[in-house]
Amino acid sequence: MAEQSLTYSGAGVDITKGNQAVELMKPLVKSTFREEVVTDLGGFGGLFAIDKNKYEEPILVSGTDGVGTKLKIAFEMGKHDTIGIDAVAMCVNDVLVNGAEPLFFLDYLAVGKCEPEQVAAVVSGIAEGCRQAGCALIGGETAEMPGFYPVGEYDVAGFTVGIVDKKKMIDGSKICAGDVVLGLPSTGVHSNGFSLARKVLLEHAGLKMDEEIASLGAKLGDVILTPTKIYVKVILELLQKCEVKGMAHITGGGLLENIPRVLPENCQVQIDSTAWPALPIFQLIQEKGNVEKREMYRTFNMGIGFVLICDKENAAKVKEACAQMEQPVYEIGNVVSGEKKVVIDKSCEL
Repeated sequence: MAEQSLTYSGAGVDITKGNQAVELMKPLVKSTFREEVVTDLGGFGGLFAIDKNKYEEPILVSGTDGVGTKLKIAFEMGKHDTIGIDAVAMCVNDVLVNGAEPLFFLDYLAVGKCEPEQVAAVVSGIAEGCRQAGCALIGGETAEMPGFYPVGEYDVAGFTVGIVDKKKMIDGSKICAGDVVLGLPSTGVHSNGFSLARKVLLEHAGLKMDEEIASLGAKLGDVILTPTKIYVKVILELLQKCEVKGMAHITGGGLLENIPRVLPENCQVQIDSTAWPALPIFQLIQEKGNVEKREMYRTFNMGIGFVLICDKENAAKVKEACAQMEQPVYEIGNVVSGEKKVVIDKSCEL
């Protein structure tokens, strides 16, 4: 009896389906290309030309992130076309803090079993995120890893590179007492704190993802999966009109931990939590889990996804510019002299 001939597909990796996934991706990827992209799909590296006449002292700013356990909600809902927006948002919003324009993006998608339609759905979200951010999706990797990820599940991570002229870079060094703190609203939980959110809502409260929640006015899963807001185009336009001293992307750690990352020594930020509308999803989490206020503010964005700090005169200009772009903005606090930290309502601090 002839010895059985083993194959890669028999080991769980289907190259044919991988190729099918690539074919489904191609139009999605090309829809994000900028004129600086000088490569096509299928090469070993993505090529991107920088206009050397556009910058005096170009500084490249890079960022990488994932989506965390928000993926578990996507798996349960069987909805995969928005999670890619989150992957892009978490990266491009980070480099934006320095005033950098995201140029290009690469993704890493690891799957238990390659299902071309599912992979294409994830990449469609990544492409949409890139279009919202104005950056090109110039490369990526789809890895089929049987036995490592359960069938139907995957992990996704992103990587971006942005650029800013050195003289226009924003680093927070000019922030001082008397400055105003402005906040742009989030679309919800974004992509942070899902381990706590899932434990409270699913395990502790026993809610279901397809359950209509009166206080939310929608199904829980739909609210939870709302993609992270991408602030790139609004902020880049804003920076052409207004002077901003510092910015912060409010991710894991919330307002309490992210704002101090851009503060100089001896500068403290005081926040008034009544200055912006409370989002029902955070009220639901806090009530169902009996979560302390400090824990909420150091885990979730609490309705503010991006923060700008500027002096009073420029704060008025920022508000006016935001109004022209129909971008809501709230004056949520101010900078005072003191220990480098954030205080919420003069009671909740790190």
